[in-house]
Amino acid sequence: MNIITISREFGSGGRELAKKLAQKLGYDYYDKEIITEIAKRHGVDENYVEYALTNHAWHSFAVTFHHSFLSPLYLHSPDIKLLKEQRNIIEEIAQQNRDFVIVGRNADVLLHNYSPLNIFVCADMQDKVKRCMDRAEGDEKNFSAKRFEKMIKRIDKNRARARFLISDSSWGHRHSYHATINTTGWDIDKLADSMAVLSNKWFENK
Repeated sequence: MNIITISREFGSGGRELAKKLAQKLGYDYYDKEIITEIAKRHGVDENYVEYALTNHAWHSFAVTFHHSFLSPLYLHSPDIKLLKEQRNIIEEIAQQNRDFVIVGRNADVLLHNYSPLNIFVCADMQDKVKRCMDRAEGDEKNFSAKRFEKMIKRIDKNRARARFLISDSSWGHRHSYHATINTTGWDIDKLADSMAVLSNKWFENK
């Protein structure tokens, strides 16, 4: 079984790259499907689950409680319960023994024992802002470039904090991944072709 985890900066195109990579390799692909399953199991709205996990509503826990958020004090938190359910679902996916690509959710940490290929996707801020503006919907269509930049920084800060709460490794740091890919200047489809070659070579040599 081959597993590829894609961690990414917000607006970097990491999700699109992951989906195209899965298609080119013929792997299963997991992203929002996990949100759907969590919502189903807990009988809550998908938007609530997405907000709680994507924006990390539990990130306000003091950093002095590093790794202790799974203690009885925190296990009663609704957001921690969603986080635990997410971990359970990711483990269940791995136990199916099928090749897959999974986006975000600290899957590289949670699936460490399965020896996945861990990739971090980044991009220059100007390109991330442009991608967000090009794909904006609803109220976000009226956001300025400065507001998008602020949003990107906030979301990525939350992702880094989430990583800190569950792992000793650092989100976005080159030592935490097997490859770091900057999408700036790349056509995502062509980049996915290159990543497919890299992935196949990596698993051959594993």
